[in-house]
Amino acid sequence: VAAMLPPDWELKLADTNIAPLADADIAWADWVFLSGMIVHKESAREIARRCAALGRPVIAGGPLFTTGHWDFPEIHHFVLGEAENVIDELVADMRRGEVKATYRAPDFPDVTRTPVPRWDLADLRHYVTMPVQFSRGCPFDCEFCDIVVMYGRVPRTKTNPQILAELQALYDRGYRGHVDFVDDNFIGNKKRVRLLMPELKAWLEKHDYPFEFSTEASINLADDD
Repeated sequence: VAAMLPPDWELKLADTNIAPLADADIAWADWVFLSGMIVHKESAREIARRCAALGRPVIAGGPLFTTGHWDFPEIHHFVLGEAENVIDELVADMRRGEVKATYRAPDFPDVTRTPVPRWDLADLRHYVTMPVQFSRGCPFDCEFCDIVVMYGRVPRTKTNPQILAELQALYDRGYRGHVDFVDDNFIGNKKRVRLLMPELKAWLEKHDYPFEFSTEASINLADDD
């Protein structure tokens, strides 16, 4: 999301997995973007309360709010679903001071337009793994999973050059170690994964294997030697 915001905006990343959120961080901002997953529900509610007390408006998005924003009456602005197709409208409304209650794109975005993340906003020394996303969506409809509700059943993939550019950006910032492909199902589109693997292997060999990888995939991964 940070990479899709105007380049002249000053941004600060506060990750409460790394350090407690300080009042000074909230007071520094004109707007607070808040994201999280279901496990962060109570933490998000507390952060929203603190932002209100300090007079800072919150725009909330991500899985927690996309599937349960009605549980947060203390938050007045939400981005539901993926940001790519609504970010320009949101930014324009923020500039005018007329932010709507909810923003939701009518369709799933083309992830080939998604920019390289703003790794510079994070202190990479504090992390034992970094996230890279190749695809969104999953062809399966498992009863325990909300992925299909959020991202659909047709996996959308980035291009090979996009993925290699994200890895290169991490490499250029000095990161070495574990990278997690945070896809909903890494082999949701087997055809595209097979095209990525040789280029990923070549990139690793060229850079002397700076990363090791993990991911989530359906068990039919075992069907393919």
